[in-house]
Formats: sequence, structure tokens, C-alpha cells
Amino acid sequence: MQRKVEKSEGNSRIDYGIIFCVLLLALIGLASIYVAANYDKTSTSVMHYVVMQLAWYVIGSIAIVIIMQFDSEQLWKVAPVIFGLSMFLMYAILIFYSRSYYASTGAKSWFAIGSITFQPSEVMKPAYILMMGRVITIHNNTHPTHTIESDFKLIGKMILWVLPIIISLKFQNDFGTTLVFVAIFAGMLLVSGISWKIIIPSVISVVAVGVTALSLVATTYGRTILEHVGFQAYQFSRVDTWLHPSQDTSNNGYQLWQSIKAVGSGGIMGTGFNTSKVYVPVRESDMIFSVIGENFGFIGGALLILLYLLLIYQMIRVTFDTKNEFYAYIATGVVMMILFHVFENIGMSIGLLPLTGIPLPFISAGGSSLIGNLIGVGMIMSMRYHDHSYMFSNKDQFR
Repeated sequence: MQRKVEKSEGNSRIDYGIIFCVLLLALIGLASIYVAANYDKTSTSVMHYVVMQLAWYVIGSIAIVIIMQFDSEQLWKVAPVIFGLSMFLMYAILIFYSRSYYASTGAKSWFAIGSITFQPSEVMKPAYILMMGRVITIHNNTHPTHTIESDFKLIGKMILWVLPIIISLKFQNDFGTTLVFVAIFAGMLLVSGISWKIIIPSVISVVAVGVTALSLVATTYGRTILEHVGFQAYQFSRVDTWLHPSQDTSNNGYQLWQSIKAVGSGGIMGTGFNTSKVYVPVRESDMIFSVIGENFGFIGGALLILLYLLLIYQMIRVTFDTKNEFYAYIATGVVMMILFHVFENIGMSIGLLPLTGIPLPFISAGGSSLIGNLIGVGMIMSMRYHDHSYMFSNKDQFR
């Protein structure tokens, strides 16, 4: 049984606050890609990059409009189907991956048809969020009273759903995207209602594992141990570059060192739009923040971060307005996905975090990532678009 919660007639069905933030980020992205392409040493024309990104924005906008037509009940029903199709693509990529991209990146993460590439893990992110929202909602409605036993059952269910994704990403050699799914998992788990008696020891354990891993990376013997559990040479190289960026400025550390120099050269006010003095390889994608830092300085970078925070605030506000459990978990997943991307991308661009190949949401060049993020925006906007919310009130339907 489902009951409808009517919204007040005065509320707008379109969340213009979210649209405004995403539109500004899109304009910043197009301008930054133009600058990056204008100074990069490539045979591809500048307008090619800009037009391609604009085309992806149009496709993503159409996706938002389509997703907004789905209310919570319909999203609930299609979640297993979307998840299953996305999982199929996650394993199909292991066979049909782009050989040229694998040769240049070492990752089996892209389909390629001519010049058009597609990364299935990017659409897997919103599909996973949708499915986890369903899994947590079902569990909490069948176990209305939280106990340690029921909380561990929920954790076990969530691990079973994310494990096939992690295994696929392991074979794809895509550690950065794995971290994104771990962040989404952690965020949705935190709001699922599990006991702090589980959360606190878990956080302590994760911190301990992280400190231990860094300690092992710092020694030859430790690296031998990590190699036996699956760590690759390129991952060690990225950690070395992160810890000592100035010691390898011509080989593996060149891109990071140039990014740090570009951001530093921007100073407080920046060098001005389309004025670049420091070359950063392939900065239109993962290193796009170096363009913003150089052209617009500390003030531009700070305003960009504030814009992301405003977007996150708008998303959270919509969630509270709908008062829908299923939507709340979806919104948490989308917020965690965007926050982690922003944190990791900016952090790695200025040398605070290791390079992981994580794009900057709505700004970095690349269709797959942009579509994935805009699908997340569409799911958030569908909450306000519909004049009712479905509240699951009969626990028998979840058995």
C-alpha cells in the first residue's frame, strides 16, 4: 500500500536553484575547455572540444527532462532493470574495451566507436544509487526497529550489491572510480539509520587501514606485500608523485607538477581569461581546475567551490521538502557522488591528494561523466517536479 503526500500548490515544480547552479558550472566548463584546448598542443581544433562538450550537455539535459517524468514509484520499479543493464555493461567492457585507450591509460574502462568513447562505470553510479535506495528502504521497512543484528544484515546486503561492481573495476584497473563507489556506499550507509556502535569502529578501522597502506607504500618490503594483494606499478607511481611532486617533474610527476605551477601562478586574482603561461598536459579533462586556478586565481577557485556547495544545499533542501524515504537515500548517494568528485579532483590538482583520474563534475571534458552527473541531477529534480511523494507505509509489500 502507498499513500500520497500532497505538496502545497504554491511550490514550483521546477527547481530553478539547481538549474541555475548547473548552468553556471556548464558555462565555466565550456570556457575552461576552450582555454585548455586553445593552449594544448593537439591537432584537434579548439571548437571541436567545445562543440562536443556542448553536445553532451544537450544530451544530458534531455536525459534530465526524461528522468523528471518518473516519480518515486516509477523509479522504484525501474531500479532493478537499470541496475541490471548497467552491470551487464560493466562486464561487457572487459571484453570489448578500447585497445587504444588501454594502451595509453592502462585501464579497460572505455568502449570506443570511432572518436566517440563511453565509460559504463559513469552510468553505473546513478544506477547503483537508485538500487541502494531501494535496498535500504526495503530493509528499513521490514526491520522498523534497528538492532545490531539487523544493521549487520543491512551492511551485508549493501556489500553484496556493490561487490560485483568493485570486482569489475578491479579487472578494469580503475581504482579511482572504485573510490567513488566506496564514498557513495559510505554516505548511504551513514543515513540508513545503523547504530553508531557499528559506525565508529568502522571509521576507526578504515583510518587504520589507510595509515597502514601508506606506511607499506613507503617501504620496499611493504610494496612487495601490496603487490601480492593486487596493487599495480602505476598506482605506486601515483603515490610517489603525490608524496614527492618536486622529485619527478619530467616523467610520471610532470602533469601534477605543471598543474601545481599553473594554480600557483594564478595568485589571488588570476592571470585573466584565456591567458595561460604554464602548460598542463590534457588539462581539459582531469586537470581542468588548473585552468580555473591559473586564469581566475584563488578567488575564482573559492567561488567555484562555493557554487558547488550551493548546488549541494539546493539538493538537500529538496530532499527535506519531499519527506520521502526512498528519495532521501537517492539524494544522499547523488550528493556523495558529486562531493567526492569535487574533493578528489581539486585535491589532486593542487597536490593534496594522489592522482586518480577523477573528473570535475559538470566542468571536465567528457561525455560519460557529464551524463552520469546529469542523470543524478534529474533524479533529484524529479522529487520536486511531481506534486506528490510516495511514502511506503505497508511493510508487507517488501517481504
